[in-house]
Amino acid sequence: MKTALVIMAAGIGSRFGGGIKQLEPVGLHNEIIMDYSIHDAIQAGFEKIVFIIRRDIEEAFRQAIGLRMEETCRRLGVEIAYAYQEMDALPAGVQIPEGRTKPWGTGQAVLACKGIVKEPFVVINADDYYGKEAFCKLHSFLVKNAGGNPNALCMAGFVLKNTLSENGGVTRGICRMDESGCLTDVVETSNIVKTPQGAEVEGKPVDADSLVSMNMWGLTPAFIDLLEQGFVEFFQNTPAEQLNKSEYLLPIYIDQLLKQGRVSVKVLETGDKWFGVTYKEDKPVVVESFRALIQAGVYQEDLFSDL
Repeated sequence: MKTALVIMAAGIGSRFGGGIKQLEPVGLHNEIIMDYSIHDAIQAGFEKIVFIIRRDIEEAFRQAIGLRMEETCRRLGVEIAYAYQEMDALPAGVQIPEGRTKPWGTGQAVLACKGIVKEPFVVINADDYYGKEAFCKLHSFLVKNAGGNPNALCMAGFVLKNTLSENGGVTRGICRMDESGCLTDVVETSNIVKTPQGAEVEGKPVDADSLVSMNMWGLTPAFIDLLEQGFVEFFQNTPAEQLNKSEYLLPIYIDQLLKQGRVSVKVLETGDKWFGVTYKEDKPVVVESFRALIQAGVYQEDLFSDL
């Protein structure tokens, strides 16, 4: 069963000082975070890579990773495709509201893959490092479920303490699950800080071993049709005065489907440490983290030489 990795790389990067944060080099030979995600996905068995980008960053994207990755994937027999998230890709009859300056969020980003992604797929953020274990577990779930229930989804559940910052509070979606390990709720929790005992919010302890969502989902082609229906409903249900700022977000829509009993989401725990680049100050930590992984033998210095 063929599977795809979909990488959401259309983000504006406004909190990164005006640069395109997804394209910042972090490896010994100017690799970016996406290089490592693609490596781990191919190693886990994914045979197709889809980049979701914007037309206005296409040239910079191809120079930073696209052309190089196309050559690597040709050598490895892996398909590459591009999907384009555009602000004016809207349901019939919907107009861009006055004052709108950017696309419509992660739900619309994945919807841009309609007609391109026809196989089970994992979707990730371009600027997050997820580790090898999550790719293996999600790939295994997708392959085992292939041909089964098209509304049986999955997600990577990261241990909270493995996602905390040394430099301040973070917001995380803490997962609640039933006895079978299926997601029942995601509680968005702000300003979680690391402490010697584990973690806390405003002085109150939080279970540092809780599982959290880092926006790594295992989805089916049928889910894209649900996304399309949900995008129509998003415009029907959002007040007109809010449309210049509102976003159609993947985790919020999945939560709505979950509450309606229309999908199930298996939470697959991973013990790997997550890290990402949100602010410029994060970059030195990420660079040192990859250096340590190479020294530990997790990756080769010549990244794709072991595939």
